[in-house]
Amino acid sequence: MPLRAATLRELDSRIATPAYDRTGISTGIVHFGVGGFHRAHQAMYLDRLLSAGDAREWGICGVGVLPADQRMRDALRAQDDLYTLSVLAPDGSWTTRVIGSIVEYLYAPDDPEAVLAKLADPATRIVSLTVTEGGYHFSATTGAFDPDDPAIQADLAPNAVPATIFGLITEGLARRRARGIAPFTVLSCDNIEGNGHVARTTFGTFARLRNPDLGEWVAQEVCFPNSMVDRITPVTPPSAAAEVERRYGVLDRWPVVTEPFTQWVLEDSFTLGRPDYGAVGVQLVADVAPYELMKLRLLNASHQALAYFGYLSGYRLVHDAAQDPAFRRFLLRYMDIEATPTLLPVPGVDLDQYKQTLIERFANPAIGDTVARLCAESSDRIPKWVLPVIRHRLADDGEITCAAAIVASWARYAEGIDEQGQPIDIVDRLHARLTPLARRQREDRTAFLSDRSVFGDLIDEPRFVRAYVAALDSLYANGAHATVAKLAG
Repeated sequence: MPLRAATLRELDSRIATPAYDRTGISTGIVHFGVGGFHRAHQAMYLDRLLSAGDAREWGICGVGVLPADQRMRDALRAQDDLYTLSVLAPDGSWTTRVIGSIVEYLYAPDDPEAVLAKLADPATRIVSLTVTEGGYHFSATTGAFDPDDPAIQADLAPNAVPATIFGLITEGLARRRARGIAPFTVLSCDNIEGNGHVARTTFGTFARLRNPDLGEWVAQEVCFPNSMVDRITPVTPPSAAAEVERRYGVLDRWPVVTEPFTQWVLEDSFTLGRPDYGAVGVQLVADVAPYELMKLRLLNASHQALAYFGYLSGYRLVHDAAQDPAFRRFLLRYMDIEATPTLLPVPGVDLDQYKQTLIERFANPAIGDTVARLCAESSDRIPKWVLPVIRHRLADDGEITCAAAIVASWARYAEGIDEQGQPIDIVDRLHARLTPLARRQREDRTAFLSDRSVFGDLIDEPRFVRAYVAALDSLYANGAHATVAKLAG
């Protein structure tokens, strides 16, 4: 049975389907970066609200800007913007529902003006983003926006037809300003510390470069709330569509599979209102920072701790590495001794329980998350999730052995050859620059650290360099798994 609006009533009764009439839902949210995570998280929460009979003016219009987004355009259009979301429990059971909160999808290269019209529409009150850590074009060492990317420069040219998220969103805001329409809220849902502050800095800088008066208006009038989002959602494996068809007899061109756990902590600061997210489990708070630091420095950084050591140890699936006793001890040692002292008090959270829950989530065999996914785009992730822990602990004379070893494991992985002499397919925007440095480190142990755009002044910190070199020496002499076992204590 193909998944479409017309076939919903004919689907297997074990699949929950939208009990609400989708035809009357209007768009209130424009979302850039419709991938698996957005569909498992923000779109899911809105679907819950719609199912409760609320939020009918808050439907989602998805927007794609990259060539890879054409596939999402085609999949959603063929299915009336519907898709299945399957929650996979550790015991192997599936709970599946059809999500109906995305009501339209626009691919910007097809028709940029259609996207701009949607952004300028008074009905659009929130523009949200899941564009990855690298999508904001800012330096993790300085925090400054980098306008030198050719695509950014093209969007800053006079009378340019915007093609990037910065060009499109800023032009949408400019049109609203010219027409006397209040600005929408820009809501970042990416794994960046202070993601709202980063969005304010980067979009504000772009707007000022385009027009100083516009930049001042954006700074004064646009809300950029911070948020913390959490739900492990792997890249949809090729087997997922076949499994949905086998279990339920449904043809879904791009299903989503995810874990049972989900969390969204959101700063309650919106220009033109918001859906009643609190009614469906979203934590609305005045200060997201404590929750954000907890997630980035425990979950995200622990993923990095597992990723490179895991790959070099021969693991290809996250749960296999997370079930290894040495890796479990190593992750807990990093979290307990090095990361936890850098956190703020987290209201309502038992940190010891949270850390144990993280290990259990990583070890869920039903998810089938890949180590390669965790290893991707390291130059965006390590500086935002691991290096802040190192800098914090250097400042307070704290322990950095495990965190320094995580960086060393990345450096060894970045050589592009595993411990069996097989090539590693490195996915990283700085691959061409960093791999040659990594390959020099067998003779010059600190060569990888010499890229100050990534590491800042850490190469000048003797205590960090000693711990880093010791870990790198162990990786060469003893291998990844033995190094993890020693670090685990």
